[in-house]
Amino acid sequence: MSDGQRSPTRDGQIVVSGLTKVYRNVRAVDNLSFTVEPGRVTGFLGPNGAGKTTTLRMLLNLVTPTAGEATVGGRRYADLTDPLRHVGAVLEASSAHKGRTGLNHLRVICAAAGLPKRRADEALALVGLTPAAKRKFKGYSLGMKQRLGIAAAMLGDPRVLILDEPANGLDPEGIRWMRGFLKSLAQQGRTVLVSSHLLSEMQLLADDVVIIAAGQLVRQGPVDQVIGSMAQGVRVRVRTPQADVLTAALKAESVTVATDEHGTLLIGGVDAPTVGRAALTAGVELHELTTERPDLERVFLELTAGKADIR
Repeated sequence: MSDGQRSPTRDGQIVVSGLTKVYRNVRAVDNLSFTVEPGRVTGFLGPNGAGKTTTLRMLLNLVTPTAGEATVGGRRYADLTDPLRHVGAVLEASSAHKGRTGLNHLRVICAAAGLPKRRADEALALVGLTPAAKRKFKGYSLGMKQRLGIAAAMLGDPRVLILDEPANGLDPEGIRWMRGFLKSLAQQGRTVLVSSHLLSEMQLLADDVVIIAAGQLVRQGPVDQVIGSMAQGVRVRVRTPQADVLTAALKAESVTVATDEHGTLLIGGVDAPTVGRAALTAGVELHELTTERPDLERVFLELTAGKADIR
């Protein structure tokens, strides 16, 4: 495929600018702005009802924004010529006629999109489904259906891939495969935007994250920077039957001491060796002394606390 054919999305950058969607009296997305860069996997995170799926649907011209704009490579999805050649998307598990084989399902899409028939075979090979190419869709597991959906998204060899909860229902092996596959696409210079609730997996997969809540941007940036911005930072986790004594012994240090629901001390401002020395000096018995570093889950829960939609 020539550069000229790819020119609308040559850089693959996704730009969401002031995007808003109002359903009656509900602002599902509220003046949302963020950027997704090529060559990186970006995790799109938020609690239930945050507006993630609505945002993705507006980006793909499936929902009309109330205000604002979303573009891919500087152009709206609706204005792209042969959009499947530029943007691949999976917003739900793949669906197909239950009596049709995976190969024929993809060939139908190729015919409708004006893509060469060989792309069906190539896409199946790309996602590791060649052995199941001639099996009927009704016999596919959920993991196979997820792979078939990604194969369909890759038929046009797009520079941009947009996925909504692609790991739903996958077993650990499937999740590991998905992680490696998406990372390899980003390493090729493609733009990969992934919405997911699997925060531990997103910490392994994503280069950047965009976190939203109640339809608004909460935080955006490289994963390490977002985690590093957490106010609590590194803390020491301590279990002891003499919590009061240890807390008093640490008064000379510039520490913060909190207690979780199990009575475990969460100490900030000092490292584990300092806490250990204070405990030894005070004759305090320790049952646990662990350094806790912030992770994406802790940051996410702190940033979105009380903002999940439970209507």
